[in-house]
Amino acid sequence: MLGLKLPSDPRWVNIAEKNIEEILSDHAFCEQKAASTAISLIVSFPEYTELVQEMISLVEEEMSHFKMVHDLILERGYNLGRDRKDAYISKLLKFFPKGGSRTMQLVHRLLLAALIEARSCERFRLLSEHLNDKKLAKFYKKLMISEANHYTLFLGFARKYGEIKEVNQKWNDLLEFEKEIIINLTNSQTIHG
Repeated sequence: MLGLKLPSDPRWVNIAEKNIEEILSDHAFCEQKAASTAISLIVSFPEYTELVQEMISLVEEEMSHFKMVHDLILERGYNLGRDRKDAYISKLLKFFPKGGSRTMQLVHRLLLAALIEARSCERFRLLSEHLNDKKLAKFYKKLMISEANHYTLFLGFARKYGEIKEVNQKWNDLLEFEKEIIINLTNSQTIHG
C-alpha cells in the first residue's frame, strides 16, 4: 500500500526496544517537525485554500501526537531530551533541486512529506507488531493509521496540484532514491534511522 521499495530491516525493532527512551524522544520531535511542516506549507502557499484548511487540521493532530508521546515519556520517568539531526531527512532533502516554479516547489514538498509519513507508518507498524510492551504496541498501531492517512493526504495534494504523469514519475524516482538511503543507513535509535 505504501509503495516503499525496501522494507525496514526487522532488526531495527530490536534496537528500538532496547533504546525506547531514545526512540520516544526522537518520535516526539518527529511529531513536532510534522506540525512545523504543515505550518510552513500554510505560510508558503496561502493561496491553496483547500491545502491550508487540511494543514490547519494536521497541525492540531500532529501537536496532539506530540503531547501523547511527551506524556508517555514523562509517564516512564524519562525526559524529552534534545533534538538530533535526522540523517534520513537530510539525505532525502537532497533529492529535489532548489528553485523551479512555485507549483513545482509545492509538489516537491508534498512528495517529501508523503514519503516521510509513509516510512513513519511502516516503522510504526513494525513497532505495533513486534514490541513486547503491549501498551506501547497498541499506541503505535493507533498512530500507524494516522500516518497512513497523512501519507495519502500529501500524495493526493501533490497529484492534484501537479501534472499527474510528472508527479507519478517523480514519486517513483523519489521512492527509488529513498531505497538507497535505507540500504545505506545503519540501524539507529531513531524513528527513521
